[in-house]
Amino acid sequence: MNHVVLLGDSILDNGAYVAGGSPVIELLRARLPREWRASILATDGSFLNNVSRQLHDVPGDATHLIVSAGGNDALEYTPMVNSPNPDSEELLAEFVGAQYLFRNHYQSMLEALAKVQLPVVTCTIYDAVPGLNPIEKMALSLFNDVIVREAARVRVPVLDLRLVCTESVDYAEISPIEPSEKGGAKIARALQQILLGHDFSRGETVIYG
Repeated sequence: MNHVVLLGDSILDNGAYVAGGSPVIELLRARLPREWRASILATDGSFLNNVSRQLHDVPGDATHLIVSAGGNDALEYTPMVNSPNPDSEELLAEFVGAQYLFRNHYQSMLEALAKVQLPVVTCTIYDAVPGLNPIEKMALSLFNDVIVREAARVRVPVLDLRLVCTESVDYAEISPIEPSEKGGAKIARALQQILLGHDFSRGETVIYG
């Protein structure tokens, strides 16, 4: 029996934002074959450094790990992104520093995942959130660049949520930075396709969306 475990933040733990609808975990369970199990350790509000703690609770029969993390880390830089700082060189230096710290945290998370020695799928941070301005979207690309590069470095597949949650209806009315039931359904469908179609034994980085 295969057993997939969801790790990370509220992109996967979105139950509080679907107003009685089905969260990602339930939608994924409904899509997987009967011989598969799916559990969730992802927790709303988690940061990259919380994933290593979640790994302590991964059940012994787990066969696959899905992690979506980094969005809350990126949100910490919102004041910098919206800074009125007129010195472009200084502001760019701040972006470089932010990306450097994010990379360090992401690498540490991937190292913790590698120790579990299970197939891993990681996710980018989506950027079609209603109300997101062009500068904020550009800033997210700096963090997503880290996610894709680091995933490629350790040869794990990536679900690019920028290609999945592309419409305003994919985001929750309660909180627009969370996936709605429709967005969650798209995420669950994409995860199903990866889990059933990707050859994890080849150790290849493939971008899915």
